[in-house]
Amino acid sequence: MNARDTRADAVDAIQRELTAFARRARGRAAELHPELSLVAYSILDLILERGGCQATDLAEQFLLDKSTVSRQIGALERLGYLEREVDPGNRRNHILHATAAGRVVAKEAERRRREAFTARFADWTDADVEAMASSLIRYNRGD
Repeated sequence: MNARDTRADAVDAIQRELTAFARRARGRAAELHPELSLVAYSILDLILERGGCQATDLAEQFLLDKSTVSRQIGALERLGYLEREVDPGNRRNHILHATAAGRVVAKEAERRRREAFTARFADWTDADVEAMASSLIRYNRGD
């Protein structure tokens, strides 16, 4: 096998493994809250991370269409996890903020995710975990 084939095989393996990771993540989201999808949790997390944002920001960040974002926001609002505030800079827009209940559910989800990752990496060396973190950061930056 030549270097080109080896690289292609490695890229195929990465794709397969990232797909498996995404499937597990979707399944874990249902365990954390049966009414929330992985997308809804991701939206709530980003809103918390940014201290609030507009729906258009969410659509851009997650490369989703506006109707998908709107449905997820609606679900989060119905559950009492999000609220809208008129944007003082442009009164036609709304800024989305997590409610106290949204912060609680997001914190619990983060705790459970951290436990799951900690258990998954229990047999890994610190250097391996750091290498994985660096590689994922680099991948997500697009370097």
